[in-house]
Amino acid sequence: MRKRKLISFEGGEGSGKSTQIPLLESYLRSRGETVLSLREPGSTYIGERIRQLLQHDPEASAMFPETELLLFEASRAQLVRERIRPALEKGHWVLCDRFFDSSTTYQGAARRLPLEHVHWLNRFAVDDCVPGLSFFFSLSAEMGQRRRQSKDRAMPDRIERESIDFFQKVEEAYRRLAEENPQRFVTLDAGQNPEEIAKKIREQVDGHFFSR
Repeated sequence: MRKRKLISFEGGEGSGKSTQIPLLESYLRSRGETVLSLREPGSTYIGERIRQLLQHDPEASAMFPETELLLFEASRAQLVRERIRPALEKGHWVLCDRFFDSSTTYQGAARRLPLEHVHWLNRFAVDDCVPGLSFFFSLSAEMGQRRRQSKDRAMPDRIERESIDFFQKVEEAYRRLAEENPQRFVTLDAGQNPEEIAKKIREQVDGHFFSR
């Protein structure tokens, strides 16, 4: 059976995954494919409203971890049913900047919420929409922080303001996920130059989806 054409891009802040999504989209379109690129949270009206609350609302600084998790799952559930599932049913490709693995690492590992609760809510939100391939952009928390600080932006968002210890927990949790799910995850050294990373991504996509 052909693998579902849903690819997620995972990693800590500043890992460069968002740079690679349009590059892969362009490559797939050059092969005549129809591609939909999405982001979490967001990419629907409801999801973008939730994104604003989660990341940019100055009054949301006192948000509890449980609230944060449920808001991410609400945005995810809307995204799956409004955009991801309809695209997959048409045979289109979906490239998603973060998906349910981000809740396992951020809210489960870094926020210390019970993993059994996170896993259950993930399953409830995505139903059967599990990526055929997930790229993990591995980068140290320190390097991620330096990259974030070098960006020309007025203010980091609520999650970007977390401590190095927080992002170390995120990185470690992603590593565990990748090791536990080798059939789905591909780990990329996010410290390499973007052209080399893009090449490796294309090779993995070709091998997973186009080889006979």
